[in-house]
Amino acid sequence: MWKEINEFLGMVDNFVWGVPLMALILIGGVLLTCRTKVLQVRRLPLALKWIFQSEKDGKGEVSSFGALMTALSATIGTGNIVGVATAVGTGGPGALFWMILVAFFGMATKYSEALLAVKYRTIEDNGRTLGGPFMYIEKGMGVKWKWLAKLFAFFGMCVGLFGIGTFSQVNGIVSAVNGFFNPSNAKPITIPGIGNYSAVTIVASLIVAIFVALVVIGGLQRISKVASIIVPFMAITYFVFGMLLIILNIKEVPGAFVLICQAAFDPKAFTGGMIGSFLVAMQKGIARGIFSNEAGLGSAPIAAAAAQTNEPVRQGLVSMTGTFIDTIIICNITGISIVLTGAWKVKGLEGVGITTYAFQKGLPFPEEVSQFVLMVCLAFFAFTTILGWDYYSERCITYLSGGKQSSVKVFRWLYILAVFAGPYMTVSAVWTIADIFNGLMAIPNMIALFALSGVVARETKDFFQQKKHLQG
Repeated sequence: MWKEINEFLGMVDNFVWGVPLMALILIGGVLLTCRTKVLQVRRLPLALKWIFQSEKDGKGEVSSFGALMTALSATIGTGNIVGVATAVGTGGPGALFWMILVAFFGMATKYSEALLAVKYRTIEDNGRTLGGPFMYIEKGMGVKWKWLAKLFAFFGMCVGLFGIGTFSQVNGIVSAVNGFFNPSNAKPITIPGIGNYSAVTIVASLIVAIFVALVVIGGLQRISKVASIIVPFMAITYFVFGMLLIILNIKEVPGAFVLICQAAFDPKAFTGGMIGSFLVAMQKGIARGIFSNEAGLGSAPIAAAAAQTNEPVRQGLVSMTGTFIDTIIICNITGISIVLTGAWKVKGLEGVGITTYAFQKGLPFPEEVSQFVLMVCLAFFAFTTILGWDYYSERCITYLSGGKQSSVKVFRWLYILAVFAGPYMTVSAVWTIADIFNGLMAIPNMIALFALSGVVARETKDFFQQKKHLQG
């Protein structure tokens, strides 16, 4: 049965993530890069500076830093560890090239999304905000496009409930934990109608679901506080260990970069035809890049809309750094580590197993230590992603239901149930489902970005003309 399901999901995934959508995302990023005059390069120092400088008298629910950490909590997840490994494992080293390229243009996309989210958001009398693609589609493009806004919100809810937010994240957590504590799957327990699973898997999924419930019931404020603590700590930890691996293998780095660039255009020359064509490398790289940094997906602007700011451009710059941190730094570390150690060529490995092999081989520690560090990073990254996507999905539900809190409360419990069920989905099915909903969610958002690119260009120009003293 699972074979037939996986084959069907694969057909849908290939259709959704075909050449048209990849072209739409890339061309959109190029267009916004041009209309903002390569702002992601010229203004990156200023953007990094503003991460830690709160805006005085800004309206919103959380600080700009808190909004960024909420967005990063949703983006820095299994995509950085498992997703990159899956991309390189199935698309070859060349997939990393496409992942980084789409991230570069994605910075302009992320900037534009956040700018529009703040510009067109609504702020209620009690201070609660509602913003994101559904709002800038309805208010920016006009009420006649409200159907497109609702379509985005529906897909956004599905991405959280069935894709990035639940199944793939908790699956990554439990797989890593089980791989460390019970790699041989000793003494499996039979779950009627589902299959055989180790006690570690069952207990881990229950613990994750409980902790998720304790946090998400507290809403955005609690999610933001948890993310502001966990995300910086774990990102720095992963960065340190990843850079140590690269430094210890520094002589092989130039060769790895050459391999990545050459394999991006001719994968078969380096894989003996085992991986596939140029389009496979491109598809896997772009799909996993979008999965990881979510530029063009339309999720991060939902968090940006809650930031305490009166300047759409300012928050756009702060949000833009999320793509830089997530993909150009963290995903790149994972990908280079995999290429340096040859982990992508080891037969029988998939998902987190590829990255685990790379860390075990590339770091000067006992294998158990490297595996433990990776397990902890993956667990916390994925946990915060679960929290961030609960918030995104709740805001989509809020828009669809016209603000009914009863709908949000029901959704929270469904979300928690999906978290608990995640480990019992097959790995291939989990990532394929996530890819499908990613693509469906990106389509209405990219349409809006094309339509409102003139607004982005005008707002950007006016802001920096008024603040000519700003440098960076």
